[in-house]
Amino acid sequence: MEITEAKYLISSPSFDQCPKPDRPEFAFIGRSNVGKSSLINMLCNNSKLAKISATPGKTQLINHFDIKSVSDNGKEKLWYLVDLPGYGFAKVSQRSRRRWEQMIENYIRKRENLVHLFVLIDSRHSPQKIDLDFINKLGEWRKSFVLVFTKADKNKPQATQRNVNSFMQALEQSWTEPPSFLISSAITKEGRNEILNYINMI
Repeated sequence: MEITEAKYLISSPSFDQCPKPDRPEFAFIGRSNVGKSSLINMLCNNSKLAKISATPGKTQLINHFDIKSVSDNGKEKLWYLVDLPGYGFAKVSQRSRRRWEQMIENYIRKRENLVHLFVLIDSRHSPQKIDLDFINKLGEWRKSFVLVFTKADKNKPQATQRNVNSFMQALEQSWTEPPSFLISSAITKEGRNEILNYINMI
């Protein structure tokens, strides 16, 4: 599958103000500074689509992008790509953080056309409790998702694999069948075809 058109549509402060749920929706979420905007831009072949900031926590709304794609057999697909606020160590007040958390939870649990979540994990680090806790919540909510380990270009391959293995082993403590995962890099475009094919299959 290849994306033929991608354009910013709207930013919404709550799930009930999002666009009409008239097409499949795929959302991306991860800890602050995980490389989410860079990954979205890489998938869409547009370096200016999602705004990239050096300041963690810059994304504070539910951002919708209107996507047109075409599969290998020529079939066109219309869908929404959603950039969700990051969770984690952004320097915001406790009140703002709680508002973000509620906004994210409501969107994930109530958005009727949300087909799949891509949960981004920084491959440079050992397992982080905040990531594990969020993934366990998704399990409780029975939501469909896949893990995407980002920034693989920042590591030697052995280090990336070691961190991925460690993370998946940590999940085995609470999951009888751990979720699927992909490894990616916004710089080398590793994982791009796999993510797009994943969206095309659903």
